[in-house]
Amino acid sequence: MSRIRARFWDPTGRHYGLPTWPWRMAPPHLLTRRQLTAAGLRPGGQGVQGQVLWASRRYRARGGVRAAYLYDVRFALPKRTATVRQRAALAKANAARRTCPHCQRDAGYVLPRHLGLCLDCADRREMERAA
Repeated sequence: MSRIRARFWDPTGRHYGLPTWPWRMAPPHLLTRRQLTAAGLRPGGQGVQGQVLWASRRYRARGGVRAAYLYDVRFALPKRTATVRQRAALAKANAARRTCPHCQRDAGYVLPRHLGLCLDCADRREMERAA
């Protein structure tokens, strides 16, 4: 094991406070939140069971160490599914975010908040201001 990997090897949690493993060396029953989501699961109220640490050049200003928190798949619960009413409410809210208040047209994309209009109406408004 290299020095960098050995630096993050702490399965008892004595040094880091949580059981810690280097990148790709965590036990198979511990998964990240994204991995749980991909498997159709959620943490289900359990706390963080461990962490994976790795060195990163990109985050050098923050100590150069990144962390991914791990949850035990044995205590994970199935993901909740939205009800029909919740899905209808979300569809209505998303449609409102795509509808231009000026031309009342569904733009097909979420309107930029700083403009408050679809891009066509914003361009027309700029042309009118310039003339």
